[in-house]
Amino acid sequence: MCSNATGRKRGVKMKIRKVLISLVACFTLSCFIHVTVARADELVSDGKAAVLIEAQTGNVLYEKNAHEQFAPASMTKMMSMYLILEAIENGSMKWDEVIRVSEHAASLGGSQVFLKPGEEMSVKDLFKSIAIASANDAVTALAERVAGTEEKFVEQMNEKAKELGMKNTEFKNPTGLSTKGHLTTAYDMSIIGRHLVQDYPEITEFSGLYEDYIRQDTESPFWLVNTNKLLKYVDGVDGLKTGYTKEAGYCLTATANRDDMRVIAVVMGASKSDIRNQEVARLIEYAYEQYELVPKLEDQKLVSTGYNLLAKNRQFDIVTSEPITLLKKKTDPEQETNYEVTLNDNMELPIQPGDKVGTLTYYYNGEVYKEVALTVKEPVEKNSFIGLLGYIVSQMLFGENA
Repeated sequence: MCSNATGRKRGVKMKIRKVLISLVACFTLSCFIHVTVARADELVSDGKAAVLIEAQTGNVLYEKNAHEQFAPASMTKMMSMYLILEAIENGSMKWDEVIRVSEHAASLGGSQVFLKPGEEMSVKDLFKSIAIASANDAVTALAERVAGTEEKFVEQMNEKAKELGMKNTEFKNPTGLSTKGHLTTAYDMSIIGRHLVQDYPEITEFSGLYEDYIRQDTESPFWLVNTNKLLKYVDGVDGLKTGYTKEAGYCLTATANRDDMRVIAVVMGASKSDIRNQEVARLIEYAYEQYELVPKLEDQKLVSTGYNLLAKNRQFDIVTSEPITLLKKKTDPEQETNYEVTLNDNMELPIQPGDKVGTLTYYYNGEVYKEVALTVKEPVEKNSFIGLLGYIVSQMLFGENA
């Protein structure tokens, strides 16, 4: 009887808590559900830095102090999550693996899910705790699992930042807690945000959840509520990461996907959370009001024919290795487009799909818009000596029609 009564009380408390949080979120965000922006200079006035990019092309649609260094707070965890997903992809860690929490991980303050030393939790639940609740204890536990120690994990973070082209970033920890020298830029945050959604699109299955639970099979299930309130109130938003410390102010990297166009908006150093949310929402609405993606060349588009005397099939199809999509302002008229194909002088056999055999240069309004690698549609194998000899003899006997 006692345990049933206790369970009922716990259930009532959790329901009350959910209602209160929902009411607060509604009150806080109702002011910008319908955001309309007319001028770019009105987008971000409070935030110290900001950037807006289109994810497929990487084109910058808006920027403010985008390359100036600031503390990123918990937006740091985007890099941490990238390395965790990389470890899962390469097989060194699995979603259902159970992690034992260290004393150090359990001791982390700030946003947390109150892990205890020695507590065991699956990689998936720890990752959910990071993506939804921004848990410092959970990200530290996984960092230690991936690299052995937090210090080695931070080394990996900085190595990956250089690899991805984050030129003005220096990480000191995997959490984003204030540490001297832990700095980045709005543009660098857009880079890691873009790589997260492109390299590991499954990230939005976690970052797009407004709420979930961990410890569900225990007497004390823990309710996770997403720190990114735009999920409920801005169309298409499915990530990515909020942040706040006294030093950093209110920060947010958000991503939205509408009409097959994904954008990433970053605001750093806002004075209040609701102002930060409003400014990110303005950026997102501005992108979809002003810009559109226009498909131009599909992936695997046949653009040329290759020829190699030593190949079994001497002629072979050459295709694009990726699509070309034009990002343009909706008000801009269509301009002249064309492309030129440049094939490699030497194509060593065999050639496999994915091997670069040339370059397609796409022009928009007379200027280079994009270059993409060309490859072969089917494998091109080297001919045998007997096959080559037979071809030469047939050419001698029957000429070009052989």
